[in-house]
Amino acid sequence: MGTTTRRTRDPRRSLGAALCFAAAVLVTALVGGTAAQDAGAVYANLELPVWAPPSWLFGPVWTVLYVLVAVAGWLVWRAAGVRGAAVFLGVYVLQLLLNAAWTPLFFGAGLYGTALADILLLVVAVAATLLLARPHSGTAALLLVPYLVWVAFAAALNAAVWAVN
Repeated sequence: MGTTTRRTRDPRRSLGAALCFAAAVLVTALVGGTAAQDAGAVYANLELPVWAPPSWLFGPVWTVLYVLVAVAGWLVWRAAGVRGAAVFLGVYVLQLLLNAAWTPLFFGAGLYGTALADILLLVVAVAATLLLARPHSGTAALLLVPYLVWVAFAAALNAAVWAVN
């Protein structure tokens, strides 16, 4: 193994990287949270399919998913370093940006069709992130599975909302 692997095993460097992944995911969550201040009221006023979850479920689910996403990113970095996981890290950042954009589009602006386009791209980006993680860390890939499933479910819900609202 090269110096990249040794550097990622340094506890201080590893902690710093973990904090960077946590910060990146936290910024994503904060962008969504800021745009979703009235999300409960907006959600309650939408025509929803019968299979739509209650609004209280979104906060706990996203909290768990964001932790999984941060840990997955850190695990890949730890296994491969920046150079070894450059493509993964690029797609990882892309999916965070798409994730951050969805809530302002959907809840902030009420652009359900544009939000649907965004979340469909997010599904693809999360799937690519998962596939790119797998060669570096099977655990990281597994941690991204619930995120992919939830985002795909959210895309279906977004499509249903757009169709009837």
